[in-house]
Amino acid sequence: MPAERFDFPNAQGQKLAALLDRPVGEPRAYALFAHCFTCGKDIHAAKRVAEGLTALGIAVLRFDFTGLGSSEGEFANTTFSSNVADLVAAANELRRRARAPAILIGHSLGGAAVLAAAGEIAEARAVATIAAPCDPTHVAGLFKDRLDEIAATGEVEAMLAGRRFHISRAFVNDLAEHKLLARIADLRKALLIFHSPTDEVVGIENASRIFAAAKHPKSFVSLAGADHLLSRRSDAAYVANVVHAWAERYLDVAQATAEMPHDAKTVVVPRPARAAFSRRSRSASTASSPTSRSRLAVSTAARVLTICCLRG
Repeated sequence: MPAERFDFPNAQGQKLAALLDRPVGEPRAYALFAHCFTCGKDIHAAKRVAEGLTALGIAVLRFDFTGLGSSEGEFANTTFSSNVADLVAAANELRRRARAPAILIGHSLGGAAVLAAAGEIAEARAVATIAAPCDPTHVAGLFKDRLDEIAATGEVEAMLAGRRFHISRAFVNDLAEHKLLARIADLRKALLIFHSPTDEVVGIENASRIFAAAKHPKSFVSLAGADHLLSRRSDAAYVANVVHAWAERYLDVAQATAEMPHDAKTVVVPRPARAAFSRRSRSASTASSPTSRSRLAVSTAARVLTICCLRG
């Protein structure tokens, strides 16, 4: 099915350019994708992951953050907080047009943004990050030699990925205000962390800290050999296949709960909400950290996922 292009307003009323990739037939679920810092919805990683998920029955909304790509606004006036607000606005628009996103996916700083926004999107059941930093301030390392100048003058023009961007003091100050690890600890959604052990932009230690901060269910998948931008088509396809197989578990749990028959003679004792999101499991010890020797085996043909994932 052809992708649907449309605009939706951000919190300031500026139009953000969006692209909704739909599968043939009714989507199994909807996902929302957040692109990397200074990138856009059409970057190879976003496009290829969306194509892979669409082929597997999941619709994907991707959009350009304010001031980037075809969206309105000035990048110099944006912050990490405005990125988070853009994500919430995108989820609201998707809810209005079709169905709220059950899956949130973020790449690099977009991964940090979906972690920060997840609590404001109630319908989201699963969050996947790709090469995400554990702290938004990590992005300041891209222009660390200009930080004193930014503090003194209020704004500088920096060269990032071969393009010029205006970086403001407000942007830098806003980064420091976000305590992302605390939000991760209170995420209360299934979390899947993708990271390459050889990522030269956002080191693997970021994945370790995100994993350590999160409560179960949480999983880690090593993107061995992949670069930060997920440039190889095969790496993006792999991410799409694993996200699909992993997310099915949480989509099915929601459906099973909704469809559970009610028997007047049966007393159902609900599990305490926080018990499902704990750092330890009493039933097994198969969780994997980015630094462990656990291996992941995925059979795409059979759609069988063997993954280190605990439901506490």
